[in-house]
Amino acid sequence: MTTRYAILLRHGDYRQKPETPSALQPHGLTNAGKAQALEAGSALARLAENESWQIAPEVFSSRQQRAWQTATLMCQSLSEASGLPLAVSEHEALAERSVGALANLTGAEIEQVLADDPRHAPPPGDWKSDSHYTLPFQGAESLMEAGERVAAFVKEQLGKLDERHPDANAQIFVGHGAAMRHAAHHLGVLEFEEIRMLSMHHARPVVLKTGADGIWSHHCGAWKQRRIPETAVD
Repeated sequence: MTTRYAILLRHGDYRQKPETPSALQPHGLTNAGKAQALEAGSALARLAENESWQIAPEVFSSRQQRAWQTATLMCQSLSEASGLPLAVSEHEALAERSVGALANLTGAEIEQVLADDPRHAPPPGDWKSDSHYTLPFQGAESLMEAGERVAAFVKEQLGKLDERHPDANAQIFVGHGAAMRHAAHHLGVLEFEEIRMLSMHHARPVVLKTGADGIWSHHCGAWKQRRIPETAVD
C-alpha cells in the first residue's frame, strides 16, 4: 500500500445543550458552524491541490446531525472549488463517546441518577474527561472505547481504498473531537498524556498518514492547544 491520508474533520459549532455531555445530542449547526463547514471545503480544495491528494468521492460522517451537516456543506464547497463529485455516507462507527441510557441528560442529572441508584458508586470527579471511565448504564462506553471504534473504522476504510477508489489516496472522515483524539492515540499518533491537553478546532482538518509499514503519523493540520484540560468531550 502506498501512502494514504486520513483527513479528520471535527464538526462545526452547533446548538449544544448547556452543561450536557455532547455525545448523541441531536442538534444542528449554528450559523457560525455552517460558515465553518463551507470554509473547510474551500480549505481542503487548496490543501489537496498543494499536497497532490486524490480525495475519495465518498465522505464518511457520523450520524449526528452536526457531523452530517458539516460533511454535506463541506462537500458542497469542496466540489465547487475542485470539481470533484462527492457524496456523504453516514456511519455509527464515527459517533462521539456514548453515554448510553443517560444520553442528553445534564452532568448534574447524570450524577443524581447515579446517587439515586443503590447499585452504583459515585463517579469520579472528572468522569466526563476520564478516558477509562464508563458510566454503569446500558449502551455507555469509555472515551478509550470510542477512540478504538473510530480508529478501527479509519483503518478499515483506508485499507479498502484501493478496492473502492483505486485512484484515491486520501479519505475524509467527519466526526467528533474526543473520539477522534482517542482514535489518534490508538493509532500511535498521540501519547496518552497528550489527549487531555489537546482538542480539535471546529471544521479544521487534522491529517494523519500511513504507509506500507502500517505506521501512522501526524502529517499536517494543527491540534487545538488547551490551556486547562476541559471536561467536555466534543
